[in-house]
Amino acid sequence: MHSLNIFSHEFVVGVSFVACIIGLALLWDGKHQKNDVEETECILFRMSFSYWLVYCIAFGIEKIVLSEWESVLMTLRITTALSYFLTFSCIVSLPLHKFAVHRVEE
Repeated sequence: MHSLNIFSHEFVVGVSFVACIIGLALLWDGKHQKNDVEETECILFRMSFSYWLVYCIAFGIEKIVLSEWESVLMTLRITTALSYFLTFSCIVSLPLHKFAVHRVEE
């Protein structure tokens, strides 16, 4: 008998997929006028959520695709790796951007 593991990687990716969609919906605000700093932060957040959404989709498709399709699996693995690293770079860029803006203001 299989036990239900709530903290499995598939479950976390599924929850983060929904969270990415909610995050992108919350960032969808085109009416307010923003200065350059706020606009850059918003773009970095959108990029982070978008890249992670690509990761979640590619990961889900990778779990569904049959193992006989080697070329498709390899493409999906490359896509998940690239989107994972792009998400990481956007997340690292956010505090670096804040630091650079804070440094310029002084």
